[in-house]
Amino acid sequence: MTARSLSKGANLPVDVPDVRVELRWAEGAGGPDIDASALLLAQDGRVRDDRDFVFYNQPLHASGAVRHLGKRREAGVWTDTVQVDLRSLEGAITRVVLCASADGGTFGQVTGLTLRLLGGDGSSEVARFEMQADAETAFIAGELYLREGRWKFRAVGQGYASGLAGVATDFGITVDDEPEQAVTPPSRPAATPPHRPAVTPSAAASPAVTPRPTTPPVSAPPAPAPPTTAPPSGPRLTKGEERLPVDMRKRLSLRKEQVAVSLSKRGAVGISARVVLVLDASGSMAFLYSRGVVADVVERMAAVAAELDDDGEMQAWTFASDAARLPDLRLGELPEWLRLHVRVGEISLFRRSKKPRKGMEPGQVDMRSVGIQNEEQKAIAQVRSYVRENPAAAPTLVLFFSDGGVYRDAAIEQELRAAVEEPIFWQFVGLGRSNYGVLERFDTLPGRRVDNVGFFSVDDISTLPDQELYDRLLSEFPSWITAAGRAGIL
Repeated sequence: MTARSLSKGANLPVDVPDVRVELRWAEGAGGPDIDASALLLAQDGRVRDDRDFVFYNQPLHASGAVRHLGKRREAGVWTDTVQVDLRSLEGAITRVVLCASADGGTFGQVTGLTLRLLGGDGSSEVARFEMQADAETAFIAGELYLREGRWKFRAVGQGYASGLAGVATDFGITVDDEPEQAVTPPSRPAATPPHRPAVTPSAAASPAVTPRPTTPPVSAPPAPAPPTTAPPSGPRLTKGEERLPVDMRKRLSLRKEQVAVSLSKRGAVGISARVVLVLDASGSMAFLYSRGVVADVVERMAAVAAELDDDGEMQAWTFASDAARLPDLRLGELPEWLRLHVRVGEISLFRRSKKPRKGMEPGQVDMRSVGIQNEEQKAIAQVRSYVRENPAAAPTLVLFFSDGGVYRDAAIEQELRAAVEEPIFWQFVGLGRSNYGVLERFDTLPGRRVDNVGFFSVDDISTLPDQELYDRLLSEFPSWITAAGRAGIL
């Protein structure tokens, strides 16, 4: 394909299967920093949800078709690039809008602003579009669009004085202003304004949210309060249960008995285990968090730890786009733990700073660092690493709750197959009707010495009686202990 110089509004067919869209501008003292981004639009001209926005804080689309490659500087010229694999775009996507935003100034301060359309390997130039600007702080530079089954490119050059937030609003994203969150990181090549807004697609069920740092900081959990004396007429309580409110203590006591009944049915009386809790915090879970369903699940799982774990504690993780370890859940601190740590992920799309959110309490994870997408394999990997680094005499039972939307089947399968030789049993619980991918099929997957995975799903876990829940939750764990013992894993 011969390279063309395009004027505003011009278009041309795209005859290569994947392209790179490169923004170029001359380095200048005091000028703004420029960012490239892409919006994936459906037939109605709007994003389906926040996953259809690809930019510096969310650099890879879930389909893998669009990727933000990032900035480079060479010989006084800056570039920021987005790659689009047209073959991998989902069928619902009919346009990819290619945007530019100015951080810390206007495009009128930028020299040589140019869009280059390149072949996928970046070596051949397909088209070039030189843009003129004044007071704009954002541009729709161009767009890839599907017309009669063929992809084409159009040079747009539409400016916005309202920044990337103005562009985002036009395509179905709601701007949530958070001025107190922004700071200027010292490593920026150009000045950074004092604030970037948080942006959330209007279709999302959760509040505005952000893909996170690789390893979010987690403060050490507070030391347990000294135990108080149990009432003389009541049973002797251990593991901090005596510090619980009376109604919660009664529920825990009854549920412990129901856990014991479930184990007795399977000839597993007296077994012990280290219990680990993993909670899906993805955006689709927001309704279950807001209704208190997740908090109720955690309280019900505390009874499993109280019955199986010698110290009654649970290690806990939360996950969405990334995984983060939560402070250990101690029985005596259950009400406060529920208040502080049962929280859905967030995405603050323009957040660059790693400064904790204002108002966070000690030990809390900044849920902007957790995000909202489904990356189960990251939580699995972190739990596996913890078990390797902290060996225990008892096996580990992982209680893993998710509402589905699983799409990393290969990565999840790789993690769980590798974990076959480890003293861990993975019990997955699906919350609602959804796609659970490889988790649902794991019982039938060949080539494993022992079956180290259990799975079941329920339409509404809040209506499932405790005894039935524990029966289903613990149905495969005792048989795995036997099989793992015979295989020399335990």
